[in-house]
Amino acid sequence: MKNFSSSLAETDSVVAALIDAEKKRQHDGLEMIPSESFPSKAILDALGSVMNNKYSEGYPKKRYYGGNEFIDEVEQLAIERAKQLFGAEHANVQPYSGSPANMAIYFALLEPKDKVLAMSLAQGGHLTHGHNVNFSGKTYTFAQYGVDKETERIDMDAVRKQALQEQPKMIVSGATAYPRTINFKQFAEIAAEVGAYSMVDMSHIAGLIAAGVHQSPFPETDVVMTTTHKTLCGPRGAMILSKIEDPLKAKYHPDSKLTMAQRIDKAVFPGLQGGPHNHAIAGKAVAFGEALKPEFKLFAQQIVKNAKVLADSLMDNGIRLVSGGTDNHLILADLTPLSVTGQEAETALDKAGITMNKNTVPYDTRGPFNPSGIRMGTPALTCRGMKESEMKDIGIWIADVIKNHTNDSVLKKTKEKVMDLTKQYPMY
Repeated sequence: MKNFSSSLAETDSVVAALIDAEKKRQHDGLEMIPSESFPSKAILDALGSVMNNKYSEGYPKKRYYGGNEFIDEVEQLAIERAKQLFGAEHANVQPYSGSPANMAIYFALLEPKDKVLAMSLAQGGHLTHGHNVNFSGKTYTFAQYGVDKETERIDMDAVRKQALQEQPKMIVSGATAYPRTINFKQFAEIAAEVGAYSMVDMSHIAGLIAAGVHQSPFPETDVVMTTTHKTLCGPRGAMILSKIEDPLKAKYHPDSKLTMAQRIDKAVFPGLQGGPHNHAIAGKAVAFGEALKPEFKLFAQQIVKNAKVLADSLMDNGIRLVSGGTDNHLILADLTPLSVTGQEAETALDKAGITMNKNTVPYDTRGPFNPSGIRMGTPALTCRGMKESEMKDIGIWIADVIKNHTNDSVLKKTKEKVMDLTKQYPMY
């Protein structure tokens, strides 16, 4: 008979040991991948709860299974908190992750081969924004905008010119490797001018938007997708926020009786997903509740302050940053002037206890598996309570490792400094 009450260590010591090793790795090092953060213990409690056990295909008060009284309450709470947090008319909190959430939006509003204008992956966009190896690029016709070669920032005049030329059905804004503020209002205005849906993927900066330290896509944008981790510091998952009514219904869906909100809900379920992950939805509800508290605004402000100080420290120590700095949580460094590749830097920094990822830079001449840049961010460090003084030191350490990436002595000494720092700032 299966023992349902034994602990993980008792049931599977191998997996337990690996989880403990990962916990130690996270604690003893500096997690600086910008899409990573640490959820609270309360969120982890929700994720590991009996909410995991329940099947609940459908939506609150309209399920295909019985026994969903409390599941309904939790999901409705997550919906109401999400709408309050971002000022949205409608929220669907069921998407499993960001990529299927983007798929649901396309599925709801587009037909195969429809044209979409979005940011190129090579210049800061996301895989699901039309790359040709991804479902998005295989199913729909994407035109791609990038950044100006000189300023390394989005040129909104160029985007407008391209939109007028391409006449897309949808314009997507939002990025995964763009360190500057995005003018969502202007994107929405351009979309309205050409009769296109305006869509925002705010996954990276959702927490900053919730706290008012980045421009919000609401109320102008038609539909918004965000993951619920990253700067929002919730569980891994996603949600879709949208207007209720479809502003382009007469143009694109004249025969449909559905609102935009209904089209999105039907695209998520039953269009693309089955039973929702109720433990994740419970974690989302907790995360949204945390983000509505005044202290979250101070936390998000600190993420940005930390990023700016880290950026200045890196530049002061000879590291070239794309666009010359950052406005958000993210920093993209171009290592070309140092004749170091992104892979070499990532490997050396990992040995020194500093985790970040290799990344292409705009107009990169190298391939994605060994690009010219590295991408880093401050959410996870800020979760641990680190502030400006620590960022200044960390910038010095990063620059030292990159410049001496083949020197094991430098890497070892840096790791010792990292270990000394992390002991002062426990994860939990």
